[in-house]
Amino acid sequence: MALTLSTGRIATNPGDTLQKLSALATLLLLAAAFSFGNQAFLSVHNGLTILLQTSVIGLLGIGMTMVIITGGIDLSVGSVLALSGTVTGLMVKAGMPVPLAMALGVCAGAACGLVNGLIITKLRITPFVASLGMMMMARGLALQLTGAAPISQLGQAFGVLGNGSLFRMVERMPNGLSKVVFPGIPYPAILLVLVAILAAYVLRRRALGRHIYATGSNEEAARLSGVDVHRTKIAAYVMSGALAGLAGNVLMSRLVTAQPNEGVMYELDAIAAAVIGGASLMGGAGTISGTMIGAFIIGVLRNGLNMAGVSSFIQQIIIGFVVILAVFIDQLRSRK
Repeated sequence: MALTLSTGRIATNPGDTLQKLSALATLLLLAAAFSFGNQAFLSVHNGLTILLQTSVIGLLGIGMTMVIITGGIDLSVGSVLALSGTVTGLMVKAGMPVPLAMALGVCAGAACGLVNGLIITKLRITPFVASLGMMMMARGLALQLTGAAPISQLGQAFGVLGNGSLFRMVERMPNGLSKVVFPGIPYPAILLVLVAILAAYVLRRRALGRHIYATGSNEEAARLSGVDVHRTKIAAYVMSGALAGLAGNVLMSRLVTAQPNEGVMYELDAIAAAVIGGASLMGGAGTISGTMIGAFIIGVLRNGLNMAGVSSFIQQIIIGFVVILAVFIDQLRSRK
């Protein structure tokens, strides 16, 4: 990414556009291949299922993209997701209104991100080690708070965010039974779109976004240009933690149970979505739209392989290969 701080404009590298178009072409080819093997793949119901399944990966991927652009990494998002969802579940169980409890869960995630940012900037510990430590602490805290047991009986209101939908259409049959004409657009998918638009606006139009790109492109040059590099990094990790908390609310709401063991390996899906979408692990490059394409590539892969009867172990091998290929392409692009 080429950055001009004086004018506030970010010039897009043609290579970034090519990477995004390649990812989009890959997504379309995957959809075509899976639909050829199973006609039910292109059904409305399955499409909405993919939207629902991709929402958590997408939310985590957006936060991860912010961090990766700064040249960092956040391995703690899966554990922070579990901790935030657990905090929300405990507050609801204690009688707190669901919206307030979910807001507190997001704040818990943001607090974890703040700790990550402070450790990285003030203690000068590498992002890999700092976030690895937070991954272990957040998971341990979630298990300690719950005694490693799920929190159930959280009420119908707790499941609205994860299981509700907009424009749901139900038809009353002559026999008195109800028939679902259109299941509606899942709330998590709508939330993902809103968050993606807001994150893209911050990255492309606000000073913080320009500082994030500048920090990842050349940290010393950004500092000499007047960018508060430490504050910028902290802000990126706080946003990553907050979005992990939001993803935790969505996932636990879908389950209508707070599970302290959820979110295992989700950080790898988030990293994969960002890298497949064009974010560079060297920093300074990445877009929210690219990450969304990457998240849907993972979602379509998982959904299509499930419908084809491929085991979860083989799925991990395939997705791992896709991640390695994406990083290899990123390295080739960086060398050029």
